[in-house]
Amino acid sequence: MAVVRTLMNTLIRTGTSVLCRIERHPLAQIPQRGPLILVANHVGSIEVPLLFVHLQPRRLIGLAKIETWDSRLMGWLFDLWEAIPIRRGEPDVEAIRRCLAVLEAGDILAVAPEGTRSRTGRLLRAQPGIAMLALRSGAPILPVGHWGGESFASNLKRLRRTHFHVRVGRPFVIQTNGEKVTAEVRQAIADEIMCQIAVLLPEEYRGAYADRAGRPPRYLKFLA
Repeated sequence: MAVVRTLMNTLIRTGTSVLCRIERHPLAQIPQRGPLILVANHVGSIEVPLLFVHLQPRRLIGLAKIETWDSRLMGWLFDLWEAIPIRRGEPDVEAIRRCLAVLEAGDILAVAPEGTRSRTGRLLRAQPGIAMLALRSGAPILPVGHWGGESFASNLKRLRRTHFHVRVGRPFVIQTNGEKVTAEVRQAIADEIMCQIAVLLPEEYRGAYADRAGRPPRYLKFLA
């Protein structure tokens, strides 16, 4: 399995490098060791394999909707990448357990707080699940914003390379200072996390967070 994974990662790394002009240097800001929740916007199909293979050799495991496994090919690929299936819209205890195990092992857990793909490239409202995961793990969170990938399919049809831009923000942890964590607080935390992604993006991509980006956060403690 390790040989197959290495071969597949090499093929994807080569393929994405040919099909995209990738802004790689910001990825050097991602820590090379220690547990980390990497949160990013989700706009298309290209950013998942692209970020995954270009962050190697760090072990990165992401969440994926359980419907992904309805496709034999995609299910095989996501199994190869050790992705964690999650049932959206309901508490998924097994998925949370596996996420915490990834962080306890000192690896990167990749999460798209929006919970689904934005067809326009503009940010959608975050789901509150990211707040629960952050609070239970205590792991540092690192925001990553990217754009350009939403044009990948149309560029491919026109035989054009896609400009894939990446920005990496400041790491932070969640602190509630003893405040009771209600549903409203969980949503507020999720929104503040998304704001950290929003400030990394050009204004036209900020979507649901266009008016909130740059506001002082209440629940985030920056580490750098």
